[in-house]
Amino acid sequence: MIRGLHVQITPSVQGKLVRVVRGAIWDVAVDIRHGSPYFGRHIGAELSAQNWQQLWIPGGFLHGFCTLELDTEVIYKVTADYDRAAERGVIWSDPQLGITWPVEGELLLSDKDSALPRLAACPAWFRM
Repeated sequence: MIRGLHVQITPSVQGKLVRVVRGAIWDVAVDIRHGSPYFGRHIGAELSAQNWQQLWIPGGFLHGFCTLELDTEVIYKVTADYDRAAERGVIWSDPQLGITWPVEGELLLSDKDSALPRLAACPAWFRM
């Protein structure tokens, strides 16, 4: 399963602290702050119930993950409530981002996530 890449814009910009309590994920954050020297670059980390690693995703960064094990449970601590009107996203497979997802075979992806645009088609949601 792949989830993302999502972000919330003003007035509900959201930071997330991500942790896995069962199973494992490959977690990804992408800097989409126009003017940042890291714009469009990403980091990825394996988070699992076994390694207890956490990843902080600040506002202005897209977030997504893929599950690496069945029955995986992910929890977030967030700095703002979910706001459907402020939710935006970018397609997980955008070649501009160059994310190498550790997935094989058929993917489970929501209809919403499969219809997201590429980053180049999005306005500047965040500026530095």
